[in-house]
Amino acid sequence: MRRPDFSSVVLWLGLLFIYLPMVILVIYSFNASRLVTVWGGWSIHWYLGLLDNTQLMNAVKRSLQIAFYTATAAVALGTLAAFAMTRIQQFRGRTLFSGMVTAPLVMPEVITGLSLLLLFVALAQVLEFFLGVTFDRGMLTIWIAHTTFSVAYVAIVVSSRLGELDQSIEEAAMDLGAPPWKTFLLITVPMIAPSIVAGWLLSFTLSLDDLVLASFVSGPGSTTLPMEIFSAVRLGVKPEINAIASVILFAVSMFTLLVWLIFRRADKRSQLPPPEETSRQRTPA
Repeated sequence: MRRPDFSSVVLWLGLLFIYLPMVILVIYSFNASRLVTVWGGWSIHWYLGLLDNTQLMNAVKRSLQIAFYTATAAVALGTLAAFAMTRIQQFRGRTLFSGMVTAPLVMPEVITGLSLLLLFVALAQVLEFFLGVTFDRGMLTIWIAHTTFSVAYVAIVVSSRLGELDQSIEEAAMDLGAPPWKTFLLITVPMIAPSIVAGWLLSFTLSLDDLVLASFVSGPGSTTLPMEIFSAVRLGVKPEINAIASVILFAVSMFTLLVWLIFRRADKRSQLPPPEETSRQRTPA
């Protein structure tokens, strides 16, 4: 019998360390007892009770909306920023621009959240003083904060892909008469589409998972799901929290599996020879 090597042991220990808490969470989401530490049998009572928990479901809906808007805005701004950093080699303030774009990657979220809070407070005072408009913190401020934070990740992902592209294809399109904007939309964007999708998914995940920034810039009636879970866990883990976390895990797993199947099917198609070449191989000499 072959003994497991050190690498296999470390791999399985790492997987257990990551996924065992998730498995325990899913198991206890079916616990019939209201006490999390006491097993009372199998039940789906807490899953059915999610439909009646209006506060928690509103937080889920609000978080999904903010995450979708954040990912879309971050992809648009991050792609343009990455294009400027990689395609425009020399312009005044390039180093400062690159530093400001990537600053949220190393900036502590507490500092970013406090800065944005002070900005929104000052903006509310200016608008109320000069225009008489009331500016309250809510979903809009959370969206702005999450977009500011996520643009840096999208810019890094897309710029790495842009740096690997062969610019001769874009130059050939412009030599044939295509304007720069048309070359960007029809040539560059399709080639960097995988990185754009990766940046969108990363921004969506970061926004859905964020707690610190949302805690600073949120207002009444704009509680997100991480804030709702954090406030509930402080008083003890409730079975509804385990149920909603299990639902999110299931949705993410199914989405990941679907994306994997799509890419696997695309890879198999790309490895198949063209129909013309196949027919030529079958034709006898």
